[in-house]
Amino acid sequence: MLHRDLSVIIYGLNAHFMGGVEDNEPPSKRVKASSRELKGVLNGLKVSATYSFGASMARPLAAQGDNEIIGSKGIKKVEFVRIIAEALYSLGYSKTGACLEEESGIPFHSPTVSIFIQQILDGNWDGSIASLHKIGIMDESIIKSASFIILQQKFFELLDHEKLMEALKTLRTEISPLSINSNRVRELSFFILSPKFRIFGVSGQQLVKPKARSELLEELQKLFPPTLMIPDRRLLQLVEQALDLQREACLFHNSDVGETSLFTDHHCGREQIPSQTVQILQDHHDEVWYLQFSQNGKYLASSSSDNSAIIWEVGLDGEVSLKHRLIGHQKPVSSISWSPDDDQILTCGIEEVVRRWDVTSGECLHVYEKGLLGLISCSWSPDGKCVFSGLTDKSIIMWDLDGKEMECLKGQKTIRNSDLQITTDGKLIITICKETMILLIDRESRSERCIEEEQMIVSFTLSRDNKYLLVSLVNEELHLWSIEGHIQLVAKYKGHKRSRFIVRASFGGLEQAFIASGSEDSQVYIWHRGSGELIETLEGHSGAVNCISWNPVNPHMLASASDDRTIRIWGLKQLHSKQKDKGKSASNNGNHYCNGASI
Repeated sequence: MLHRDLSVIIYGLNAHFMGGVEDNEPPSKRVKASSRELKGVLNGLKVSATYSFGASMARPLAAQGDNEIIGSKGIKKVEFVRIIAEALYSLGYSKTGACLEEESGIPFHSPTVSIFIQQILDGNWDGSIASLHKIGIMDESIIKSASFIILQQKFFELLDHEKLMEALKTLRTEISPLSINSNRVRELSFFILSPKFRIFGVSGQQLVKPKARSELLEELQKLFPPTLMIPDRRLLQLVEQALDLQREACLFHNSDVGETSLFTDHHCGREQIPSQTVQILQDHHDEVWYLQFSQNGKYLASSSSDNSAIIWEVGLDGEVSLKHRLIGHQKPVSSISWSPDDDQILTCGIEEVVRRWDVTSGECLHVYEKGLLGLISCSWSPDGKCVFSGLTDKSIIMWDLDGKEMECLKGQKTIRNSDLQITTDGKLIITICKETMILLIDRESRSERCIEEEQMIVSFTLSRDNKYLLVSLVNEELHLWSIEGHIQLVAKYKGHKRSRFIVRASFGGLEQAFIASGSEDSQVYIWHRGSGELIETLEGHSGAVNCISWNPVNPHMLASASDDRTIRIWGLKQLHSKQKDKGKSASNNGNHYCNGASI
């Protein structure tokens, strides 16, 4: 009988919401299963584990002279003291936090907020709803959303204690009149109607139980203005932000090894940048045009006008050694692309064919060609199952690994000397479609966006996070473009030389915080990405430097390819000097601390 009565009532409740009541406010998040008991809730708070409910000797916030300023940056004393108190409580120093409140006369929370917090932890739902209207929230939508969250907790706790009629009353007379989140209200009604939903949830989730009250308080805290309830670990967050800003402003920050001290400002020395030649590779017989480290940093591949490519292995000590010479192309090899798992590699001959090689054995696994057309570029799909290439008829073709043509993008999609890259999520194909234009093709919608330059484009490279393109131009400038959302130019880099040849640049260093480029004056140029400042010019080559690659795993290893037929491996000066003193072979695979310390 009770079950039938409940069904009738719930039907009416659902009909009420199906009648068109709008969802005026965002709902609380779906209640998730929690294995935590409600006992000891006060000590179960993750951050402010022991809120100050007393501090009765502290004066009310309004009496503290809210406008009193400390320091030179307009910091309010009241806010500063409250944040320190929050840090003390979050660290478990409850007595010290209470002493700070008492001595400063500045309470961590207003008396009304403290009462509200205690009511939540005690499960005094009616009292907490009443206090919610008194704690100083002016936005009615926040009050309604907070009320929904609180009453939903009340509802679930009643269900948890098998008080079905009281839970139904809460749903009908308290939650439903809020007129928000009708879908969630209907979902809650199912929890009353059928125990099955309480076990599995409407969406098939596991056991639906009330949250721990401490978690409820944390959810409410995120909803309230920060002046009312200070965000968790706010002081720690501010310190971390300050450290991040110092690192971003540091021109030479290139290591995450070592401890960071709060006692001094962050500073890294110039020795953090790989600027010492630690090895010269001389196994190519002609100009070296292209090189690229594998994603795991264990290999380096290079290609040359001697019609060959070489796979180099990076030892644990940083020593680079020849692993395989790849022979088979009939023309100079212009580009290379590593497979996503670094087990295979693609090489492209100038207007010739693309070859796929096994990295372990050095065996050519397949040759890709398209009739009488020449291939001019190569790239992998992110899943490693497809191969892309630009063709001399200005189209882009995609094959499966066995050489079956899967797709061909016709029209002005590429030019004869072209880079081709696929974003790591597989969504975009990026190519130079005209001398002054880069095309970004959405693979799913086939929509196109463009980057238009005023000068001829020489080459481009994509950042590891798929958010930026670094474009090299004939006017001896590098342009950094943001391609996430609205395309916009964000930075320019100048200083290197280019007049006749294809010169390539690279992102690199820790979190790709640097830009490096080859140059026709035989030097390597390095800029700080954020500031645009030129920080290093590396001398050593005797011919134009065509390409740069920064080891993605070791920020202290840089490689450069030159017309002088050599590849130079660059490392840290200080580390290289120490190793030479010890009689070791040149390497740069060591760790280097910031703030001036090193090992």
